[in-house]
Amino acid sequence: MTHVKVLVRRGMHLGAAGQGQVRPDSAAQKFSAQQGKLMAQAAQSGKSMRIGEAGLLVVLSALALFSIFVASKAWTPVYAFHAWLFALGSIAAVVGIFKRYGARDAAWPVQEIDGRPNYNYGPIKFSAVIALFWGIAGFLVGLYIALELAFPALNFDLPWISFGRLRPLHTSAVIFAFGGNVLISTSMYVMQRTSRARLAGDLAPWFVVLGYNFFILIAGTGYLLGVTRAHEYAEPEWYAILWLVVVWVTYLLVYLFTLAKRTEPHIYVANWFYLAFIVTIAVLVLGNNTEIPISIFSPKSVIVWSGVQDAMVQWWYGHNAVGFFLTAGFLGIMYYFVPKRAERPVYSYRLSIVHFWALIFLYIWAGPHHLHYTALPDWAQTLGMTFSIMLWMPSWGGMINGLMTLSGAWDKLRTDPVLRMLVVSVAFYGMSTFEGPLMSVKAVNALSHYTDWGIGHVHSGSLGWVGFVSFGALYCLIPWVFNRKGLYSLKLVDWHFWLGTIGIVFYISAMWVAGIMQGLMWRAYTPQGFLEYSFVETTEAMHPMYVIRALGGGMFLLGALIMAFNIYKTIASPEASAVPTGRPALAPAE
Repeated sequence: MTHVKVLVRRGMHLGAAGQGQVRPDSAAQKFSAQQGKLMAQAAQSGKSMRIGEAGLLVVLSALALFSIFVASKAWTPVYAFHAWLFALGSIAAVVGIFKRYGARDAAWPVQEIDGRPNYNYGPIKFSAVIALFWGIAGFLVGLYIALELAFPALNFDLPWISFGRLRPLHTSAVIFAFGGNVLISTSMYVMQRTSRARLAGDLAPWFVVLGYNFFILIAGTGYLLGVTRAHEYAEPEWYAILWLVVVWVTYLLVYLFTLAKRTEPHIYVANWFYLAFIVTIAVLVLGNNTEIPISIFSPKSVIVWSGVQDAMVQWWYGHNAVGFFLTAGFLGIMYYFVPKRAERPVYSYRLSIVHFWALIFLYIWAGPHHLHYTALPDWAQTLGMTFSIMLWMPSWGGMINGLMTLSGAWDKLRTDPVLRMLVVSVAFYGMSTFEGPLMSVKAVNALSHYTDWGIGHVHSGSLGWVGFVSFGALYCLIPWVFNRKGLYSLKLVDWHFWLGTIGIVFYISAMWVAGIMQGLMWRAYTPQGFLEYSFVETTEAMHPMYVIRALGGGMFLLGALIMAFNIYKTIASPEASAVPTGRPALAPAE
């Protein structure tokens, strides 16, 4: 196979045609009259309702009526609240479709303008910006629960802000709200650019981004109000998951139909990783949420798995949510944005294909390493450990491929903090994918399991790898889709980079020390055979590390706030410069 070079195109970034915006009418009672006027104007102009618009109107109207019916008979107030949210969301979507119908052109958006693809950037802009909002919200909640662990009085004896409710809110906000929106926005951008084709569908891309964020709203409010399945990374109840499945299948169809109408004959490797992420997450969610609702009027359900089978399916899901959501999807980002920013081809395209297939095959078997020394059969535990160790090879192959892409461009790390952030994320990917297989070895796991070492490992990957590669991608993406010359300030990106890096080092170092200390204290015995330390003594000894963790998390949050200000100024300043004031660009070898 010949090496396929990344196209370094700096062409026109065209927005979606026919996507005019109309100010929303604040008076709901005028809706019918206004829609009648719009329909009359449309009839005069020869404009007709498209099948997708009419179909969505029917489905959403039916969903609104059904949700109102469920809300009236709901068994719990929280479930009634969510049913009303579904009803209001459906009504708002119906209003939005009518507004858009009245404002759009009669003709379909053209696929090309002057021989260039007419890319659809509207949904990408929304999901990229909302990702920043969810990220800051998730980081803030994470900082608060870190402070709660160091200073328990901060829960104020309120159930809504207790650690048990805020912790899943934090993980879901950071992983699924922030990370998910970054993946949706970058995947829609990369698919269009590498296929040279407009995003498939008219309303479907908008349904994906808005529907996904509505799922986040339902899940997050459910956590705060005590609605949970109590499964790691899979807390939303059946009705939220059912909505997510509809949105996710639409996402897959949009991606496949865009791929089918591509004008580039080759499917670039980043799209392979994105497709693996989309397909596998659909399978994982369906498998781990195979459950029977008690009633359509109840938020509770009964899962078909039980006992050790439930544990096995949960960690088949849980570890592969890490493998395909937090790894494969973000590797798609790496394979596009690192070469694009460095203006270099991928170091080895053949290695990227080997990386893909090896990772996809091996990752799916590694889940049992989360269940060492449990009721899971020993052969299954050993299988998970073996495949986890084998994952070293493809993971480090991908890391080497990403780092070596900078061959001949290493000097850019001094002048481009965005590229520096992307490259450091790849280094964190290599580190966390070394540490994970190490912790899966039974002898090491006997010390590390149930301790804060696991928390340090997770955050070295989520903050260092996922966080930094997401920040770097958004720093690249947002100026492109908003048609800006560059970021408002690279100096602010520098501040973000160093605050984030130092914060991560504080965080993971504190958790490594705390975790190893926990493991050693828990296994210490007196000469008489009694435990040497009580649980209270172990918890007290970890207090300094918890304070350091909160400090590191606060620095990471501060960096994200600086990024939000930088992005706001970039979008609001059409003449944003790529070179910050007061800092001349360095020449190579200067």
